[in-house]
Amino acid sequence: MILLKPDALERRLVGEIIKRYEEAGLSILDIRFYDKVDEELVRRQYPDSMALQLGMKAKDAVGGVADPEAHGLKVLGWLRRYLSRGPVIALKLGGEDAVEVARRVTGYTDPSKAERGTIRGDLGLDSIRRSTEEGRACENLVHASGSREEAERELSIWFQDCNLRFDE
Repeated sequence: MILLKPDALERRLVGEIIKRYEEAGLSILDIRFYDKVDEELVRRQYPDSMALQLGMKAKDAVGGVADPEAHGLKVLGWLRRYLSRGPVIALKLGGEDAVEVARRVTGYTDPSKAERGTIRGDLGLDSIRRSTEEGRACENLVHASGSREEAERELSIWFQDCNLRFDE
């Protein structure tokens, strides 16, 4: 499951991003445009239970995080504001090893450290360090599910009325 975040739409990168997934052999099985993402949907995407994981990622990226869970809660607030600030596009992609292929095409979470040839590495302009210093979410264009289980959970959020199989 892929989310094109508000900065991808603001920067008019939707076509380029989708093209990269298709060129990697993935198919678009469904696509949804959300003009406005309500708070309930954002909280389901970024639940409080993610706080520790996000805090640990920030600690690894920038250091100086004394309480990872408390910092993670702050990051969750930033992520929720970021995702709800403008339109997003949800993509249900299919193909062999769709989750792994999508993650490889997307690139590392921090655009400043993502490999060239990936969406974030080629098109990303932000960094976790800079965004943390500025008290906001890292604008990294895309969310890509990290596992099959995560993809299934997220598909149930963004595609509530669809068949959850994504290996077609």
